[in-house]
Amino acid sequence: MSISVEKGNMRMGNSVQDLVANARTTIQNLSVTEVAEALATGGVTLVDLREPAEVTRDGAIENAVFAPRGMLEFYADPASSYHRSEFDPEARVILYCASGGRSALAGRTLQELGYTDVSHLDGGLKAWIAAGRPISGASA
Repeated sequence: MSISVEKGNMRMGNSVQDLVANARTTIQNLSVTEVAEALATGGVTLVDLREPAEVTRDGAIENAVFAPRGMLEFYADPASSYHRSEFDPEARVILYCASGGRSALAGRTLQELGYTDVSHLDGGLKAWIAAGRPISGASA
Protein backbone atom coordinates (compact mmCIF):
# COMPACT_ATOMS: atom_id res chain seq x y z
CA MET A 1 0.00 0.00 0.00
CA SER A 2 1.36 3.40 -0.89
CA ILE A 3 1.18 6.51 1.22
CA SER A 4 1.03 9.90 -0.42
CA VAL A 5 0.58 13.45 0.77
CA GLU A 6 -1.77 15.68 -1.18
CA LYS A 7 -2.43 19.27 -0.17
CA GLY A 8 -1.19 18.60 3.34
CA ASN A 9 -3.35 15.48 3.88
CA MET A 10 -1.97 11.99 4.20
CA ARG A 11 -3.70 9.47 1.96
CA MET A 12 -3.11 5.74 1.78
CA GLY A 13 -3.51 3.75 -1.42
CA ASN A 14 -5.77 4.63 -4.32
CA SER A 15 -8.77 6.91 -4.45
CA VAL A 16 -12.24 5.60 -5.23
CA GLN A 17 -11.90 7.26 -8.64
CA ASP A 18 -8.77 5.16 -9.23
CA LEU A 19 -10.61 1.99 -8.23
CA VAL A 20 -13.57 2.75 -10.50
CA ALA A 21 -11.31 3.64 -13.44
CA ASN A 22 -9.39 0.41 -12.98
CA ALA A 23 -12.59 -1.65 -12.73
CA ARG A 24 -13.86 -0.10 -15.97
CA THR A 25 -10.84 -1.56 -17.77
CA THR A 26 -11.81 -5.10 -16.76
CA ILE A 27 -15.51 -5.16 -17.72
CA GLN A 28 -17.63 -4.13 -20.67
CA ASN A 29 -18.89 -0.55 -20.41
CA LEU A 30 -22.19 -0.55 -22.27
CA SER A 31 -24.06 2.47 -23.62
CA VAL A 32 -27.76 2.99 -23.01
CA THR A 33 -28.46 1.79 -26.56
CA GLU A 34 -26.40 -1.37 -26.07
CA VAL A 35 -28.19 -2.20 -22.81
CA ALA A 36 -31.61 -1.57 -24.38
CA GLU A 37 -30.71 -3.85 -27.29
CA ALA A 38 -29.48 -6.58 -24.94
CA LEU A 39 -32.69 -6.38 -22.92
CA ALA A 40 -34.80 -6.56 -26.08
CA THR A 41 -32.87 -9.63 -27.23
CA GLY A 42 -33.26 -11.38 -23.88
CA GLY A 43 -31.06 -13.85 -22.08
CA VAL A 44 -29.72 -11.16 -19.75
CA THR A 45 -29.92 -10.68 -16.01
CA LEU A 46 -30.17 -6.95 -15.31
CA VAL A 47 -29.12 -6.09 -11.74
CA ASP A 48 -29.96 -2.82 -9.97
CA LEU A 49 -27.34 -2.21 -7.28
CA ARG A 50 -28.88 0.91 -5.75
CA GLU A 51 -30.23 1.19 -2.24
CA PRO A 52 -33.97 0.70 -1.67
CA ALA A 53 -34.54 4.42 -1.01
CA GLU A 54 -32.96 5.26 -4.38
CA VAL A 55 -35.19 2.78 -6.16
CA THR A 56 -38.30 4.15 -4.43
CA ARG A 57 -37.34 7.75 -5.20
CA ASP A 58 -36.04 7.38 -8.77
CA GLY A 59 -37.69 4.25 -10.13
CA ALA A 60 -35.93 1.44 -11.94
CA ILE A 61 -35.42 -0.18 -15.30
CA GLU A 62 -38.19 -2.70 -15.77
CA ASN A 63 -37.46 -6.34 -14.88
CA ALA A 64 -34.28 -5.53 -12.98
CA VAL A 65 -33.25 -7.78 -10.11
CA PHE A 66 -32.68 -5.67 -7.00
CA ALA A 67 -29.46 -6.38 -5.16
CA PRO A 68 -28.15 -3.52 -3.04
CA ARG A 69 -24.39 -3.23 -3.48
CA GLY A 70 -23.73 -4.34 0.09
CA MET A 71 -25.46 -7.69 -0.53
CA LEU A 72 -24.25 -8.46 -4.05
CA GLU A 73 -21.49 -10.91 -3.17
CA PHE A 74 -23.82 -12.85 -0.87
CA TYR A 75 -26.62 -13.01 -3.45
CA ALA A 76 -24.22 -13.92 -6.28
CA ASP A 77 -22.17 -16.65 -4.59
CA PRO A 78 -23.86 -20.04 -5.09
CA ALA A 79 -22.20 -21.28 -1.87
CA SER A 80 -23.73 -18.48 0.22
CA SER A 81 -26.83 -19.08 2.31
CA TYR A 82 -28.11 -15.78 0.86
CA HIS A 83 -27.65 -16.91 -2.77
CA ARG A 84 -30.50 -15.93 -5.08
CA SER A 85 -31.41 -18.11 -8.03
CA GLU A 86 -31.43 -15.11 -10.40
CA PHE A 87 -27.63 -15.07 -10.16
CA ASP A 88 -25.84 -17.55 -12.41
CA PRO A 89 -22.08 -17.32 -12.99
CA GLU A 90 -22.56 -18.64 -16.55
CA ALA A 91 -25.28 -16.15 -17.52
CA ARG A 92 -24.89 -12.71 -19.06
CA VAL A 93 -25.17 -10.09 -16.31
CA ILE A 94 -25.56 -6.35 -16.78
CA LEU A 95 -25.23 -4.19 -13.68
CA TYR A 96 -26.35 -0.65 -13.08
CA CYS A 97 -26.42 1.93 -10.31
CA ALA A 98 -27.13 5.67 -10.25
CA SER A 99 -24.18 6.86 -12.33
CA GLY A 100 -21.88 3.88 -13.04
CA GLY A 101 -19.30 3.83 -10.25
CA ARG A 102 -20.79 1.15 -8.04
CA SER A 103 -21.70 -0.99 -11.04
CA ALA A 104 -18.15 -0.90 -12.39
CA LEU A 105 -16.77 -1.98 -9.01
CA ALA A 106 -19.46 -4.64 -8.69
CA GLY A 107 -18.66 -6.00 -12.14
CA ARG A 108 -15.09 -6.59 -11.14
CA THR A 109 -16.26 -8.30 -7.96
CA LEU A 110 -18.52 -10.67 -9.90
CA GLN A 111 -15.58 -11.56 -12.13
CA GLU A 112 -13.60 -12.43 -9.02
CA LEU A 113 -16.50 -14.72 -8.03
CA GLY A 114 -16.21 -16.53 -11.38
CA TYR A 115 -18.84 -14.74 -13.45
CA THR A 116 -17.74 -14.84 -17.07
CA ASP A 117 -20.01 -12.35 -18.91
CA VAL A 118 -20.30 -9.19 -16.81
CA SER A 119 -20.91 -5.67 -18.02
CA HIS A 120 -22.42 -2.47 -16.70
CA LEU A 121 -24.49 0.46 -17.88
CA ASP A 122 -21.97 3.27 -18.27
CA GLY A 123 -23.53 6.37 -16.75
CA GLY A 124 -26.07 4.32 -14.82
CA LEU A 125 -29.74 5.15 -14.39
CA LYS A 126 -28.97 8.84 -14.91
CA ALA A 127 -27.79 8.09 -18.46
CA TRP A 128 -30.81 5.83 -19.05
CA ILE A 129 -33.23 8.58 -18.02
CA ALA A 130 -31.31 11.28 -19.95
CA ALA A 131 -31.69 9.14 -23.10
CA GLY A 132 -35.46 9.10 -22.60
CA ARG A 133 -35.66 5.40 -21.78
CA PRO A 134 -38.60 4.22 -19.65
CA ILE A 135 -38.45 3.60 -15.93
CA SER A 136 -41.03 2.20 -13.55
CA GLY A 137 -41.99 2.95 -9.98
CA ALA A 138 -40.59 6.47 -9.41
CA SER A 139 -42.22 8.27 -6.51
CA ALA A 140 -40.99 11.75 -7.41
